[in-house]
Amino acid sequence: MTTDYYALLGVARDAAPDEIKRAYRKLARELHPDVNQDPGSQERFKEVTAAYEVLSDPEKRQMYDLGGDPFHAGGGFGAAFDFGDLMDAFFGGGGRRRGPRPRMSRGQDALIRMDVDLAEAMFGTSRDIQVDTAVLCQACSGAGTAPGTQPATCAMCKGRGEIQSVQRSFLGQVMTARACPQCRGFGSTIPHPCVECSGEGRVRTRTALSVAIPAGVDTGTRIQLSGQGEVGPGGGPPGDLYVEIVQEPHPVFERRGDDLHCSVQVPMTAAALGSSVTLETLDGEESLEIKRGTQPGSVLTLRARGVPHLRGTGRGDLYVHLDLVTPTRLDDEQEEILRRLAQLRGEEGVTLVVAEQEASASGGLFSRLRDAFSGRTTG
Repeated sequence: MTTDYYALLGVARDAAPDEIKRAYRKLARELHPDVNQDPGSQERFKEVTAAYEVLSDPEKRQMYDLGGDPFHAGGGFGAAFDFGDLMDAFFGGGGRRRGPRPRMSRGQDALIRMDVDLAEAMFGTSRDIQVDTAVLCQACSGAGTAPGTQPATCAMCKGRGEIQSVQRSFLGQVMTARACPQCRGFGSTIPHPCVECSGEGRVRTRTALSVAIPAGVDTGTRIQLSGQGEVGPGGGPPGDLYVEIVQEPHPVFERRGDDLHCSVQVPMTAAALGSSVTLETLDGEESLEIKRGTQPGSVLTLRARGVPHLRGTGRGDLYVHLDLVTPTRLDDEQEEILRRLAQLRGEEGVTLVVAEQEASASGGLFSRLRDAFSGRTTG
């Protein structure tokens, strides 16, 4: 052998396979005829490709190092080489698997959605569900063959799982490979498939599952059930099942993150004099103390009465928005009492008009009184 393949690639004689591959990829990018239009680049590209073909193959490299002819089968560069390996090296592929592919593979993951109410989302619960999925075929235990039979070696590819062909190109003879059309790349066929699964190794059925829903879930939360997805082809391991939570709206409480909000109507007199109100929460009855002189828009906070934190400890809060209610219909006695109150507070006549304007600007109590007595107050 007169050609120094190591010198062609610019590597040492003890270079590692990865170093040889990197050197070839660099030169191939520079010399490929689609990139370099120099007339001499094509011949140079052939030389470095031949060098890579020899040095990337342990057997050919050993023969070359011992002084033998690595192309003894074909007699020179015109011998066929694997175009797939060439493209993997040129485009940076991670190396494709050679030989037949296994029939057994992992099953797909599955996703279902589950509606829960606010109480279930807050405190957690357990649900029994029915899932249509693929399970292992019990008749053949996933093998896909009828009882007493075995897969047969594919007659077309002789068990290799691929069909190779050689074509001429400017590089010489290029070998390409494709999956065998008869066995679909498995390298074997099933002459007598299982009658239950038709050779798939799995069958579809409805399965009952119990799902534990933790406290604090919200819309969009996904619960992973490992190994509860579909069994893979050929009886392969199952995938995972994901349950996505959808929380239904509540008629009283509005959820904002882990906090809850609600509105409570308070009579005008209770707000002015102070009172105690009982509120039915998701934790049970809570007593709310309405302070004397409470104004519209006031908010009472009940600590740790919200939703538990899904990731962490503690709970959110419950915010109670007070909606003061002003009477719209008064009998004569009630109206007289309110007029008397206005006199005692100096809020009648001209002074009352000024007070109403100020109260309207701030949304106060007597702006609602004005609405109640509209058209009935005289100066």
